Amino acid sequence: MIEPTTLARPYARAAFEHARAANQLDVWKASLAQLAALTSEPKVAASLRRPDQTAAQRAATLMSLAGESLPEAVGNLLHVLADNGRLALLPEVSSLFEQFKQSVESAVAVHVTSAYPLSDAEADQLTASMEARLARSVTLTSETDPSLLGGALIRANDLVIDGSIRGRLNKLAGSLNQ
Repeated sequence: MIEPTTLARPYARAAFEHARAANQLDVWKASLAQLAALTSEPKVAASLRRPDQTAAQRAATLMSLAGESLPEAVGNLLHVLADNGRLALLPEVSSLFEQFKQSVESAVAVHVTSAYPLSDAEADQLTASMEARLARSVTLTSETDPSLLGGALIRANDLVIDGSIRGRLNKLAGSLNQ
């Protein structure tokens, strides 16, 4: 079975190139995020899978749910996805579009999972450190997970930095078992 990301990549790339040429990256990003959220709703997803609807009807349903703010070119993408039976890929298309946009803007999304909430000063310091290490601008998001016991787990694309107490204990246990 082919991975959804692999199937979504050509659509995301085409959408990104069109949006970049039209200087509408932010508009497209917002529209794709909205459509991805809509298709993730169980009732909408079930409606889009109904066999009694044509591809045009499925695209029209999503367009009407998205409202007036949806650009015509995004509507065209919806019709192409619907014609190819790929509307369920909208979350992956949106995610890939975001990655393409970040790579062009030299920005990277950094997600921090810490045992305790980060203070503003800690978040600022971590942002500065990651910008220096990655040589790119950083958008920092964070969440808490008490099971880490202490420290933090930092993810930026393929880079994972495990500075958590749980991670250190697991590493220690692994070395003791050898």
